[in-house]
Amino acid sequence: MQEIRVVIVDDDPLVRSALSHFVSRDPEITVVAQAEDGVEAIATVEREQPDVVMMDVQMPEMDGIEATGVIAERWPHVRVLAVTTLDGSDTVLPMLSAGASGYLLKDSSADDIVTGVREVHSGASSLSPRIASMLIKHVRDSTPVAADAAALEPLTEREVEVLHCLAQGMSNAEIAKALIVSEGTVKAHLGRMMSKWHLRDRVQILVTAAHAGLVSFR
Repeated sequence: MQEIRVVIVDDDPLVRSALSHFVSRDPEITVVAQAEDGVEAIATVEREQPDVVMMDVQMPEMDGIEATGVIAERWPHVRVLAVTTLDGSDTVLPMLSAGASGYLLKDSSADDIVTGVREVHSGASSLSPRIASMLIKHVRDSTPVAADAAALEPLTEREVEVLHCLAQGMSNAEIAKALIVSEGTVKAHLGRMMSKWHLRDRVQILVTAAHAGLVSFR
């Protein structure tokens, strides 16, 4: 059993306790430390070297966006999962650009949060369905002509199905269930899509597909 070591960063101690309770129900996840702002988060990551940081966005001293940028630069092996109430493009896009591997809202279910931690730890990305839709809308609105589609290597029929599931904010497990395949098969499809389009993660797949007009939002 592989241990996933997690640091939780939030300025509200009750939220930290709740998130710790949620993720600790998974026997493979261990909360090794907590921090109340970005400055403390950086010091804690340096000390603990966790696998995943669950990061709030709006905090005193240093916000989650700045802290995520520092962590991504200094410790690229540490994955950051944003867990916040903020769902505007002025928050989501800077957080993902800073290096966050996923973005979940605090109204996500406990199971979705655990899945999010597992997803980013495995090298994938995790987005709440509302965040996925917002991201697609923002990209589509800022790209008036979908001229990039012709430049992209075509996807197979199954890869297109995976892409549309991804656009709904589904996790690998949810995609596997929807398409009646194994999670390993889903990961293989995503891996081939990243290879075809020269991308590093699921968020980049979604953004690239949105720019090319290959996905729509609900």
